[in-house]
Amino acid sequence: MEPIHLKEKIKFNKEHFIPNILYASPTVKMPLICMEPGQEIPPHEGHSVGIFYVKEGKGVFTLDNKKIDMEKDMIVIAPEGSSRGMKCLERMVVLAISVG
Repeated sequence: MEPIHLKEKIKFNKEHFIPNILYASPTVKMPLICMEPGQEIPPHEGHSVGIFYVKEGKGVFTLDNKKIDMEKDMIVIAPEGSSRGMKCLERMVVLAISVG
């Protein structure tokens, strides 16, 4: 597999959020999440461990009804079975890794 250059994969959609799946296998999924202010992923149950690295921007992560401020160079880990979602406050790029 070729290396992935994140800068080349960052793409925003002003109408609605569309994840860019960088890698997928039966046990690992790696979407690049590029969101504009106001866009969000509604809270939903995660069936795997979710690791979210904020590369750029600011937002609010919801983890089991707890609000967590997201900012550049922060990592949020959502345990398997937890409810998770996010809302963008400032143009945001998040690398997510789902394992399990």
